[in-house]
Amino acid sequence: MATDAPPPSKSQPHLPTTEEFVEVQESAEFGELRRSHRSFAFPLTVGFISWYLLYVLLSNYAGGFMGTKLFGNINVALVFGLAQFLTTFLIAWWYERHSSSKLDPKAHAIKSRMEGGE
Repeated sequence: MATDAPPPSKSQPHLPTTEEFVEVQESAEFGELRRSHRSFAFPLTVGFISWYLLYVLLSNYAGGFMGTKLFGNINVALVFGLAQFLTTFLIAWWYERHSSSKLDPKAHAIKSRMEGGE
């Protein structure tokens, strides 16, 4: 069975020192990476938790509304519950796109410099 992967390198990778980690952590490039992540993840997290808590509160305190039949045996509670799954998958997909396009290239550049000892 042949593989396309090259054989493992026999040379030891550069292990960054504590000072190098601190220097990178304090750099503007790392700050921009952190800002880019936080400006995306925090508002989305707050929004999703709010949406989830709305669903829970409506389920507990607005039984009449949540029990409203939309068609057949489908009611508002079922639609909101399924929407929770849908929004979870949409957020995961959206974060993956954001991460691949904005975060990963910056993180890879920082990692390459740290491992290369440049």
